[in-house]
Amino acid sequence: MTARIELDAVDKILIRRLQQDGRASYTDLGKEVGLSAPAVRARVQRLTERGVLEFAAVTDPLKLGLPVMAMLGINVDGKLQEIIEALESIDSVIYLVSTAGAYDLFAEVVCRTMDELSTIINDRIRTVPGVRTVESFPYFGIHVHRFSWDIP
Repeated sequence: MTARIELDAVDKILIRRLQQDGRASYTDLGKEVGLSAPAVRARVQRLTERGVLEFAAVTDPLKLGLPVMAMLGINVDGKLQEIIEALESIDSVIYLVSTAGAYDLFAEVVCRTMDELSTIINDRIRTVPGVRTVESFPYFGIHVHRFSWDIP
């Protein structure tokens, strides 16, 4: 289990602000929290090193020519970790989580066409040794995609 990292009020403000604009300058952030730019940089670096923050470019699959998206519910028999590693190697799989409940895994996939989605499911995922069933839930629309959620 991962140890919980305690955040003070300044950490929380910095995180919330960076969720809104990951390119905010240390100087501007410092003005908001009453610290110097080097002090803000040190805090952000500490939060990044501890794994609280991660900076990434977020892409829009639609604008990249990947209009077909689906969540896949996957049930498995066998060694879960080996199946996870096989699914991680499929480029179209952009999100993969293990769960409890009706499915062992959820995988989010993005692709160009419904034919490509069918190929990914039938020729790539169902052929992984240990995959028992795959149920697909194609997206008709994405209504909420949050990167800024409240910090406890």
